[in-house]
Amino acid sequence: MVKNGAAKAEVRTKTTWKNAMKRDWQLYVLLLVPLALVFIFNFATYPGLRVAFMDYKPAKGYDGSEWVGMETFAKIFRDSDFTRALRNSVIFNVLDLVVGFPVPIILALILNELRYPKFKKGAQTILYLPHFLSWAIVGSVAYTMFRPSTGLVNMALMNAGIIQEGIPFLTEKWHWAVTYLLIGVWQAMGWGTILYLAAITGINGELYEAAMIDGANRWKRMWHITLPGIKSTIVTLLIMNLGRVMGSNLERLVSLGNTQVKDFQYQLAVYIYAKGINNGKFSMATAVGLFQSLIGLGLVLLSDRVAKKLGEDGLL
Repeated sequence: MVKNGAAKAEVRTKTTWKNAMKRDWQLYVLLLVPLALVFIFNFATYPGLRVAFMDYKPAKGYDGSEWVGMETFAKIFRDSDFTRALRNSVIFNVLDLVVGFPVPIILALILNELRYPKFKKGAQTILYLPHFLSWAIVGSVAYTMFRPSTGLVNMALMNAGIIQEGIPFLTEKWHWAVTYLLIGVWQAMGWGTILYLAAITGINGELYEAAMIDGANRWKRMWHITLPGIKSTIVTLLIMNLGRVMGSNLERLVSLGNTQVKDFQYQLAVYIYAKGINNGKFSMATAVGLFQSLIGLGLVLLSDRVAKKLGEDGLL
C-alpha cells in the first residue's frame, strides 16, 4: 500500500511542459531574448558564408555577384602575407595557451586555501576586474607604464639601479612578444580563476576532512583532492581554448601594436582587416574567417576525442 501511494504521489507531482510553462512563464519569456540574440548573430548569419565562394560586390548583392568556387581560397593560400599572419597567429596563440592556461588554476588553488574571507574576496575582485577593461584602456595604460625613457616601470628600475637604460617593452619585437603575452595573461587570469573556484566548491568537504585525519597537509590535499576534483573543468576549458588556437584578437593587437613590431603584430585578425575589410574584399575576409572556424572546429573535435580516449568526459 505504501509503494502504491508513493507511486500515485509521484504521478501527481510529475511536471509536464504545460504545467512548467504556466508556472514559470515569466522566466521563459526572459529566456527568449538571449535565445533570439544567439539565433540572429550566430545561426542566421550562416547563409552569408556563401560570400567566401563568390566574387562578392555589395552593390550587386548575392544574386548579381559571380560564383567563383574555391578560387578565393586558392588566392589566399598563395599569399605570402597570409602565410606570415597564420604563422604568427599559431605561434602566439600556442604560447598564450602554454603560458596563460596554468595561471588561473594556480591562482584558484591558492585562493581556495586562504582562510581570511575579506582578503580572499578582495583578491578575487582585483584579479577579475581587468577582464572587464577594454583593450583600448589596457593598451593606453601599458604604453604609459612601459615607455623606454619616461615609463613608470623603466623609471623605477633605473632609479633602483637595476638597469642603466630603458627596456623597449613595446617598441622592439622580441620584448614586445613577451610583454604582449604577459599582459594577455594578466587580463584573462581572473576570469578563469572564477570558473575554477566555482568547480572547487562542488568538491565534497568530507574528502578534505578525511585527508586531514589521515595526516595530509595542504599540498597533498590540493594534489590528491582539489586537482582531481576539478579535472573535468580543466579538460573542458582546455578543449575550448584549443579551438581558439587559430583565432586572434584585433583589439588587443591594435592596442598593443605599432609599426616597430609589425613583424609579430601581423596576425590573422590584422590580415582580415587590412587586406579584406579595409580594401573592400569581403569574399577574402569571409574566406579567412571560415578557414579559421573550420580549423578551430576540427581542433575541438580532435581534442574532445583524445580526452575521451584518456577516460575523461570531454566536451561533446
